[in-house]
Amino acid sequence: MQEQRYTVESRPGGRGRLFVPVSFDPDAVWAPKPVHHVTGTLNGMGIRAVITEHEGQRGFLLGPGWLRGGLEPGTQVSVVLAPEGPQRAELAEDVAAALEADPAAGAFFDSLAQFYRRAYLRWIDGTKRRPEVRAQRIAEMVSLLAAGTKQRPRT
Repeated sequence: MQEQRYTVESRPGGRGRLFVPVSFDPDAVWAPKPVHHVTGTLNGMGIRAVITEHEGQRGFLLGPGWLRGGLEPGTQVSVVLAPEGPQRAELAEDVAAALEADPAAGAFFDSLAQFYRRAYLRWIDGTKRRPEVRAQRIAEMVSLLAAGTKQRPRT
């Protein structure tokens, strides 16, 4: 997925946090999703964040530690962002088709943090030598996702 680079003025985020606006529409640039988990840099330092809405504008919140590190509201910051973890466009055809066939499961998959997405995909990829099991696992994953289950129950 294409990374986005921009410079923007940070703002107060309330409760000791810093808000960094996003200067683009993530749904238009990457893909429509209910939640955008991102990774990248802020003034060259690594970050992971979730794009949310704050006071009518999209962006991400940074905790008080960033303020202790010298950043202040009103400071110009250089931002590089990219979607975090596996994205739907990068999935195997059979997995992508199954998620496309069940919009509720696909939307929930897209909203999950990378840890949960990767766990489901590793579980499915564990069937490389047993292709007949792969289809069963994909169907089970779609069913669990449609029910809003972040991670499959351990058996």
